[in-house]
Amino acid sequence: MTGMDVAELIGPGEFELRNRDRPKPDADEVLVAVSRVGICGSDLHWYEHGQMGDRVVDDSLILGHESAGEIADVGANVSELSVGDRVAIEPGIPCGKCQACRDGDYNLCPNVEFMSTPGTDGALAEYVAWPAKFVHPLPEGMTVTEGALCEPLSVGLQAIQRGDVGVGDTVLIMGAGPIGRTALECATAAGAAEIVVVDIVDEKLDQAVDQGADLAINSNTQNVLKVLETAIPTGVDVAIEATGAPPAIETVPDTVGRGGTVVLVGLAADQAVPFDTYRLVRNQINVCGSYRFANTYSTAIELIADGSVDVESMVDFHAPLSEVSDAFECATESDVVKGVIDVV
Repeated sequence: MTGMDVAELIGPGEFELRNRDRPKPDADEVLVAVSRVGICGSDLHWYEHGQMGDRVVDDSLILGHESAGEIADVGANVSELSVGDRVAIEPGIPCGKCQACRDGDYNLCPNVEFMSTPGTDGALAEYVAWPAKFVHPLPEGMTVTEGALCEPLSVGLQAIQRGDVGVGDTVLIMGAGPIGRTALECATAAGAAEIVVVDIVDEKLDQAVDQGADLAINSNTQNVLKVLETAIPTGVDVAIEATGAPPAIETVPDTVGRGGTVVLVGLAADQAVPFDTYRLVRNQINVCGSYRFANTYSTAIELIADGSVDVESMVDFHAPLSEVSDAFECATESDVVKGVIDVV
């Protein structure tokens, strides 16, 4: 069997380039020659800590779940995809049998196999065999980097859909990292009238303004609520929390107006964060979670292809697979939004 190069995380802060057998696609799978893999915040958490909550990398793990490439082989039952097609890989395989899957909310499947989590290797490999159902063709003119970034775009799109952002809405986004930036793009595409972005890094805020944010607030040097009182006295219609930082989570319900909506996307290390429940009830504020994504890839691809959103502008650097350790170290820098590994 032909081999392939992979980057295995073998311990906190430690990658090793190894050679594995190239997988063969099952009847309903395709074999993708991976081209681009985005470095996600969860990848960085696995890299730095070797665990997330009670899930631990016991042996080794191939990271990377933002990926795209070219089909190198197809299984016997696959007819809708062909060798040579450029594709984005949707990284979760739900069970298809549970209530969430039957309802179409497969992001809530308790038995999902998700790339780059213990038990399911990711895409920092020359080849990946994946179910054809979760492999999406890229249109002419769309780059493989854009294809890989359909994954974080899908997270932002899911958040905007959960907040029911529409034409004329005012939107606040906590965080100018990848999810905040994709939420900004999706809110603009949805017709939001005014978008405010909050972060603690000036460089990221400057980029958000360049990307279309109407107001940027540095919460390290400015009082978010006081600035909003002047800019949008009645409070925003929808607030997206995309940092996972407890101070931001605690503040975000106070930024929305009466009848507004808070969408929580970021995961805090401390699972319990205090809310002013009196204000939530008295102002009839909707609070909802947004977890990963479901049924978003076709929309994400359309938004990129027709120029409604721009995801490549948030990429700070590309690095080859052979320099994966240096790339992950670079990606931990506070002013870096997105790094991409060029596998081939």
